[in-house]
Amino acid sequence: MKKRLVTLLLALAVATSATACGNKASANYYYGCVDTTCETATGDYSYAPSPSKNYSNLAPEACTEAVAGDYSSEECLDPFLGYEPEETYDVLKESSFKSVSLSPLSTFAADVDTACYANVRRLIKRNGYMVGGFSNVAVRPEEMINYFKYDYKAPEGNNRFNVNSTISDCPWNEETKLMVLGINAMKLNEDKTPDSNIVFLIDVSGSMDDEDKLPLLKDSMKLLVESLSKNDKVSIVTYANGTSVVLDGVSCDKKKTINKAFDKLMAGGGTNGESGIELAYEIAKKNYIEGGNNRVIIATDGDFNIGKHHGNELEDLISEKKETGVFLSVLGFGSGNYNDITGETLADKGNGNYSYIDCLDEAKRVLVDEFGSTIYTVAKDTKFQVEFNPAMISEYRLIGYENRALNDEDFTDDTKDGGEVGAGHQVTVIYEIKLVDSEGGTNLKYQDKNINKKGLSKDEWCTVSIAYKDPNKEKSEYLEFPIGEGNYTNKPDDNFVLASSVAEFAMALKESDFLEDVTPEDAVRQAMERVQALDSEDERVRELAVLMKMSLESTDIYYLY
Repeated sequence: MKKRLVTLLLALAVATSATACGNKASANYYYGCVDTTCETATGDYSYAPSPSKNYSNLAPEACTEAVAGDYSSEECLDPFLGYEPEETYDVLKESSFKSVSLSPLSTFAADVDTACYANVRRLIKRNGYMVGGFSNVAVRPEEMINYFKYDYKAPEGNNRFNVNSTISDCPWNEETKLMVLGINAMKLNEDKTPDSNIVFLIDVSGSMDDEDKLPLLKDSMKLLVESLSKNDKVSIVTYANGTSVVLDGVSCDKKKTINKAFDKLMAGGGTNGESGIELAYEIAKKNYIEGGNNRVIIATDGDFNIGKHHGNELEDLISEKKETGVFLSVLGFGSGNYNDITGETLADKGNGNYSYIDCLDEAKRVLVDEFGSTIYTVAKDTKFQVEFNPAMISEYRLIGYENRALNDEDFTDDTKDGGEVGAGHQVTVIYEIKLVDSEGGTNLKYQDKNINKKGLSKDEWCTVSIAYKDPNKEKSEYLEFPIGEGNYTNKPDDNFVLASSVAEFAMALKESDFLEDVTPEDAVRQAMERVQALDSEDERVRELAVLMKMSLESTDIYYLY
């Protein structure tokens, strides 16, 4: 059941001791995402979920009255009791183990989206979701894993990618090992970043009226505008029942003009996303910069209800638009009617990336701190293919990436879509593998004993291949990285520990069938212990331990240390 008991108890505790709803601090999302304490608001370290507006599907939340104001039990609780959020997700079935002798190749498109983690954080912190409550929510492990930054070695020279790899014990199954691949993309020197032509496509329909939607959206866009240079240009297109061009190719030396345009946006009407997309790409082509960074940024709760808005219709529409050479970023906002399928579909099919913005801190992370990797594409149609050596590995299972799977022959087919990777982006890939001592197979690099006997030794366990296109070209280039016994260790580094812990947390939320030796609750506990032992100074990592703890709580009020 999506309404978690702890959230209800928090709501009741506040409601029964107060008399009137309201008087909350304005723009409460400014408190940010990493609310390990409420110290800034209350002066103490007692904890309750992030201060927020009394959204239609959320219980009232508070640290103390100083943060939340007063509530009447009737007025504040009615929007929550008996209400189930009408959020839309595509829940995917986990990939199972495959036999190396029958399926030696694992092929999939790159994915650098992070929307799932921010959304899971929102559901745990604000809605009180716990382990066992995510059955109808899309938990994509790769997006949770890739939310975090790892200390991977960067590519050398003019190389587009470098692959870091570690193989060690699997925390949830003593019979298997984990192989963590850290793929690092090249960064761009500041003096080599191309000029940008950015079209903001803003959903101003009636569903965007909540404080965690259009108001947060406006301030998020202003953060991005501040990161743009005077040589960049910005357009703003809005859509509701109809569409409107608010700004058309305005130079970023007029940032006050751009920000005032955002300030004037108002929500109301239906959601004609199709017409908005058509117009946004038209404006992007009108202001196209040859050799530049041409991008549409869609900001929406995903609740399209006019025109083409079903899965296949959106796929066809956005797949057509990507041929224009204009890239895409999708920023998801809000709750209650949030449509995760729309954001995921648009990003996957439109040469794009997908983030979920649940607070201004997250907007800063995506649009300022990681500006280059969000905005500047260094490799398009990026695909990965791993060939396993049957002399060492009998079975493998890719964790996540279910909706990124490709046929093996698609790897060398330039007509098949891959994923877009930004400057400095990291892609972390985790395989659960079973080791063998016997030889096997009949073909491919490690299968033909007469061609490659070394491949059947312990020198190579697998080969990671990368196919990618330069953003301005249409022919793929290829890289190969062999992985061998030298990558195995009994003392994995912090990168391995963090990535495997996030993977285990995601599997627990999905109540995975592959948690062989532990229950979902125990999986979270042992993952949390490993994360805490890292003693990281990274706020994201510290917050992860907090979320893990919160996902296990039942009737306790949280006190953090």
